[in-house]
Amino acid sequence: METIRIGVCGWGNVATGLFRSIKDNKNEININSGIDIKIEVIGARRDNPKCDPGKVKIERDIFKVIDHDIDVVVELIGGVETAKKLILTAIKSKKHVVTANKAVIYHHGDEIFREARKNNVKVLYESAVCAGTPIIKLLTEELAANKVSKISGMLNGTSNFILSNMENGADFDSTLSFAQKEGYAEPDPTFDIEGLDAAHKIGILSALCYGTTLPPEDFYVEGISKIDNSDFRYAMEMGYTIKHLAVSSISNNKIELRAHPVLISLNSYLANLKGVRNGIEIDTDLLGTLHIAGSGAGQESTASGIISDLVHLANANTNTYDDNNSNKKYTMRSFNDLSFQYYFYIEAEDIPGVMASITSIFAKKNIGIESIVQKENLDKNLVPIVLISDDFIEKEHSDLLAQVLELESVNKIRSIRIEPN
Repeated sequence: METIRIGVCGWGNVATGLFRSIKDNKNEININSGIDIKIEVIGARRDNPKCDPGKVKIERDIFKVIDHDIDVVVELIGGVETAKKLILTAIKSKKHVVTANKAVIYHHGDEIFREARKNNVKVLYESAVCAGTPIIKLLTEELAANKVSKISGMLNGTSNFILSNMENGADFDSTLSFAQKEGYAEPDPTFDIEGLDAAHKIGILSALCYGTTLPPEDFYVEGISKIDNSDFRYAMEMGYTIKHLAVSSISNNKIELRAHPVLISLNSYLANLKGVRNGIEIDTDLLGTLHIAGSGAGQESTASGIISDLVHLANANTNTYDDNNSNKKYTMRSFNDLSFQYYFYIEAEDIPGVMASITSIFAKKNIGIESIVQKENLDKNLVPIVLISDDFIEKEHSDLLAQVLELESVNKIRSIRIEPN
């Protein structure tokens, strides 16, 4: 049986989850992979009272972990700049690296992979995207013969949990508070609810599929904080629900990259994934459309992804995951040049002519209307109007919103893009 010796940097929830998983599932790892994973040293600035590392050597300076006789540095400290320094130091010391840190790969992936190639070591990061859901190896190995035209999905479990609860009638603020209480959301949830976490993940997947840079060029990112639970009610009446979707696709050698809320058909696979689940849809030329789902967070699922990378390191002779697409060059498609149908919620005074004044603005911009419905009256003589537009180009969107809101009879407007089937 082959032994792989590792040094773990960090001793928080993820690291202690990895420690317990290696210890508790030792027989399964040995039998299924033929690999014995041995933790030689842990880099921890402080102890974690929730986990006793036993006789494993502890280094208070995480950089001293690299000096030990180990094969792999497992980076679990989080953050960006210190993690980057640690990873590059390990690489230059001829140590392989496994990381669960999506931010450092997103911001410095190209530099990290160049150094890894130069030093003939591997950098693996399966658990950085969707924790233990095996999307990285699926794209780089099992689908190696396929042309992937589109990869899309819900890549943030916190956002999906909040939207799933709002679909059942809860409001945003109370659902976010509950998610924080249950540990699904951080005390500062900005990274999740404003779409940044999902953006990092789709940026990494785009680099794998299409060779886009890390970090990628700026692309459109929008969170879920402006969605109201009434939007779910109106969407469901029309056969939709609302999800936060991250998308990377290619057409005519141009890359489309975006992460934002969408209305998505209730009949679609992704619409039916609830709670903290991650769900991904992959369009390929040889196998058609593939679906993959799994837990996107938590100690156990992240540990599963890290252990998968460690087993892969022990068994594989391939180079780092970025090599398949390192020479591909594509043009990024401007988000303003894309076209979408839109859902509009417009809160207006219940007076004669209000519908006509709204539709005239659409007509002047040559934007068609698929449907427009006045809903039940609100308080203060206000009425909600739900409008579905035909496809129109994104660069017209902001000006359209502004013109409708300038109407004296209009009190509020919000909109959500409709994802094409």
